[in-house]
Formats: sequence, C-alpha cells, structure tokens
Amino acid sequence: MGKAILFSAPSGCGKTTIIKELMHYFDCFDFSISATSRLPRGDERDGVDYYFLTHDEFKRRVAAGDFLEWEEVYSGTCYGTLKSELDRIWEEGKVIVFDVDVNGGRNIKRYLGDDALSIFVMPPSVEVLEQRLRNRGTDSEEAIVKRLARSAEELKQAPQFDVTIVNDDLQRAVQEAKTTIAKFIGWES
Repeated sequence: MGKAILFSAPSGCGKTTIIKELMHYFDCFDFSISATSRLPRGDERDGVDYYFLTHDEFKRRVAAGDFLEWEEVYSGTCYGTLKSELDRIWEEGKVIVFDVDVNGGRNIKRYLGDDALSIFVMPPSVEVLEQRLRNRGTDSEEAIVKRLARSAEELKQAPQFDVTIVNDDLQRAVQEAKTTIAKFIGWES
C-alpha cells in the first residue's frame, strides 16, 4: 500500500482549488477521480473530473463491491471512490490525492489508516462560504440552501481529521498544505 492525501470540506471551501495548486508542485501526486451519479457541470469531462455514471449503474457497481466508499450525498446523487483508482495510482508508484466530501474522507481515512493524511479545509466563516457558493454560479438557489444546511453539520467533523487548514487566504492555505504534506510523504523539492 502506498501513501494517500485526503482533502475534505463542505462544498465551496476551496479544497479543489487548493488541490489544483498542489498538483503543480508535487510531481509524485496523482488524482483519484471520484464517481458520481450527477450530471456534469460546466465543462466537466467524464474520466477527467469525475466518472459520470447513471444512478442505476452506480448502484450496480456498489452491489458488485467496486467502491472503497460511497454515499448518497443528496437524494438521487451519489459520490464514491472506485477501488480501481487506488490500484491504478499505486501501481504507478504515485501518492493518491482524494477530493472527497467529509463522510467520504472519514471513511477512506478509516480504511487506509496511517497511510493517509486527512486534511479538512475550513472556510473563514459561514457567511464567506455562502458567498463563495453564490459566486461560483453553478447551483440553483435550492441547491445552495441544501449545501449550506449540510455544511453546518460537516463543519462539526473537522476535529476528526489529521489537519485543519482555514482557507481565508488561498496562497497561505496552499503553503500550509505543502509544508504538511511534504513532511508526511518525506518529499523534498
């Protein structure tokens, strides 16, 4: 088993943006592509941003034991981590980077134990989080309200992660993540 870095946060906290910055810095990283039963947003592509599955196909793969973890995050919308992603990345000798919801992060950490570093990305405030969700312009008002309600519960889970990084300044958050991760994986630039 190799090493893994788990990033979790409520939607809109900036975990994906931080990960994109780190992917340019750590050449030993490879991104674990999650599967979802939701439709693509904007310019998202199958096999790059997510593996987009129909709800029925997702459930069939769950029943077949293809997932390390999965969850129906919102009614009818499932997300999960395919076991084949771990095999693919570790066979290449890379460190897996996960961008997963809070429950997914806790479940993967439980499975991988000390081989995984779990990082919780925290917004500076709930008000800033709401503004970020509105500014990205990808969700309906109903979806934003659902995300904010879910976020309140997810923020309470931060102490269950190895590290919490407050994303009040992107460059500072990226630097904090770089330092923490480099120590964990024994990486030198």
